Amino acid sequence: MARVRLDAAERREALLRAAVGRIEAKGVAAVRIADVAAELGVSNALVLYHFATKEQLVAAAFAHAAEEDLARLRRVLGRRTTALRRLRAAVRWYAPTGQAKGWRLWIEGWAASLREPALREVAGALDREWKAALTRVIAEGVAAGEFGCPDPAASAWRLTAFLDGLAVQTTAYAGALPRATLLEWADGALARELGVASFEAAGAGAGAPSEAAEDAVEGAAPGPEAGSAPPSSPQTSS
Repeated sequence: MARVRLDAAERREALLRAAVGRIEAKGVAAVRIADVAAELGVSNALVLYHFATKEQLVAAAFAHAAEEDLARLRRVLGRRTTALRRLRAAVRWYAPTGQAKGWRLWIEGWAASLREPALREVAGALDREWKAALTRVIAEGVAAGEFGCPDPAASAWRLTAFLDGLAVQTTAYAGALPRATLLEWADGALARELGVASFEAAGAGAGAPSEAAEDAVEGAAPGPEAGSAPPSSPQTSS
């Protein structure tokens, strides 16, 4: 069978997917141009045509994978519901027990970015995007009188640091904490930042919706994308 010829964008996409798979399986340090090329049955020269160095390939793969989770975050935060419900859904989705897929990739990226400036720049930009999205929705909730928060940006930083720390612990030590405990802690951290005694009393109870229900809501009544002002990793991945 003749090989299907891909255009430049499709080829780049395939290379990035292959690189993400190698990172998730072996870690950043073990990724080689030759392995990515072999996985797709192409030459090293073709990979180097799109990415001049391994460092450029890894940084682009990380950004490509994380953008998938960031796009989902924008949809969650852009729903047509209260800021409190959107924030709770986002925190529960982003938490280590949620649907965000990129935790292993993020942790690999954080470690490698200490040595690789290109990756550090990409990881930092994605992290700022996530914090900006949270900050904006917290500020919306304050303006609407849903809750009180004197410094939305500081709250976004503290929430991110808390959830990132939980993710590192649970990724490194699988099964260390029950899912129910992690969700309770995530809810508690958000409630404290927003000055909410309980989500039920504030009208954001009933737990986090299922993945299928979330997708149905997004499909039926998509809100304005949260990335249209400064936005939202995650996160995350492929």
